[in-house]
Amino acid sequence: MQVDSRHNPRMLQVIGAGFGRTGTSSLKIALEQLGFGRCYHFRNMLADWHVPRWRAILDGEKADWDGLFRGYGSTADFPGAAYYRELASAYPEAKVILSNRDPEDWYRSTRDTLLPLRRALPTWLPPFGLIARVTDRLLWHGAFEGRFDDRDYMLARYARHLAEVRAAIPAERLLVFDVREGWEPLCAFLGVPVPAAPFPRVNDSAHMRRIVGLIRVGNFALIAALTALAAWGIVRLLA
Repeated sequence: MQVDSRHNPRMLQVIGAGFGRTGTSSLKIALEQLGFGRCYHFRNMLADWHVPRWRAILDGEKADWDGLFRGYGSTADFPGAAYYRELASAYPEAKVILSNRDPEDWYRSTRDTLLPLRRALPTWLPPFGLIARVTDRLLWHGAFEGRFDDRDYMLARYARHLAEVRAAIPAERLLVFDVREGWEPLCAFLGVPVPAAPFPRVNDSAHMRRIVGLIRVGNFALIAALTALAAWGIVRLLA
């Protein structure tokens, strides 16, 4: 049964357990359209600048989930997906959605979007360095176990994650969901009417590639500017 998160602003009603690049952007928008409040996605960790708070959690600090998710009614994508067990325990009335897609498509999408984004980060700048450290621990050395370049291993890791979620969450509390299925299974699971509007279908791969391009251009421009400034300083010292 749905409990309207607008009347419970400190209570998560839906927990996303699926890896990123499994339709989590579409799921985020869908949950928000269904009235579950704001959905906490990876981009919200950045927009709200919760990166230091997640670093503390990764370092073993006791999580204040109510404080972290204040103003949100649901989660999708990382970092929440890495802590679905803890969140399911902290919010025993919340439903859990395991977003899923073809494993080969998932691996290809992650390789073509998230990996270039990580490699493009200017980690020598402190904020980006912190983002890289947190995402490395959450994803590349966490969920992906430092083996992302091993395609066969990652396909097996993806399948293992699906099995782990199914084993950890009671069947009546869990929906394994492919966003291509649209509104019907999602709404039936959450106990809400099917909206008249089409199900949101977001393919943000092109957008992410543009972000990677902008970061790379910014890196080159900043390095060029710093090089020019250093050269000017040396000339001044030698004058």
